[in-house]
Amino acid sequence: MALIAYDDADAAAFAQTRHLRDDGLAGWRAAVGRHVRPAPGKRLLDLGCGTGSWTRAFRSWWPALDVLAVEPAAAMRERAVIAPVLPGAADDIPAAHASLDAVWLSTVVHHIPDLEAAAREIRRVLKPGAPVLIRSAFAGRHEAIHLFRWFPEAVAVLDGYPSVAGVEAAFATAGFGTAACEPVAQVSARSVAEAAATLRRAAHTPLQLISDEAYAAGVARLTEAARTGSGPVVDTLDLLVLR
Repeated sequence: MALIAYDDADAAAFAQTRHLRDDGLAGWRAAVGRHVRPAPGKRLLDLGCGTGSWTRAFRSWWPALDVLAVEPAAAMRERAVIAPVLPGAADDIPAAHASLDAVWLSTVVHHIPDLEAAAREIRRVLKPGAPVLIRSAFAGRHEAIHLFRWFPEAVAVLDGYPSVAGVEAAFATAGFGTAACEPVAQVSARSVAEAAATLRRAAHTPLQLISDEAYAAGVARLTEAARTGSGPVVDTLDLLVLR
């Protein structure tokens, strides 16, 4: 069971506001490319793909790479910007044994109720030695993400997410070890004003799980920051790579 249900309203907000622009993704393209090394015939699974923005990016960057998109929420699949998107979950992946060269999970691990079961299933579908790439805001690692500056009450929600050590321990039960854990910067918005104008509470799990009062206070902080802020909003998330 995910932390939120991803109904029609959530999926619509996600589709409207959570797709990063191409100019904000250069760091992620370089980071993923270092660990996946795309080549003709290789297959990558975008697990929990949401509305498909990462699948679209991978297919654009590396046309020879076969990208399989899987998403458990019907509302997300219905709004996908790519096709096909298959139903499935981290513990029930619609792929054959040892058929994949990489698995990508972007801001997904906190929605997985049993990480050890997910690790076993991911191990089943991956070829030996192939990587799992986990993009996430992990517990205790919020300092470089602007959302938590504007909404400090949401840090308590993030601290309930899996930590890097917790994910490593869960995946170790299926034989995975850590290959890398690196911070990756991204341009989340071209300005603070754009961030304020495009914010949708339903698109962000931490904002859904704070009180209405805390959310209103955060909106006020963000609105004030938009009056004086200049330059792009650059956030840093982590890329955890397991093999």
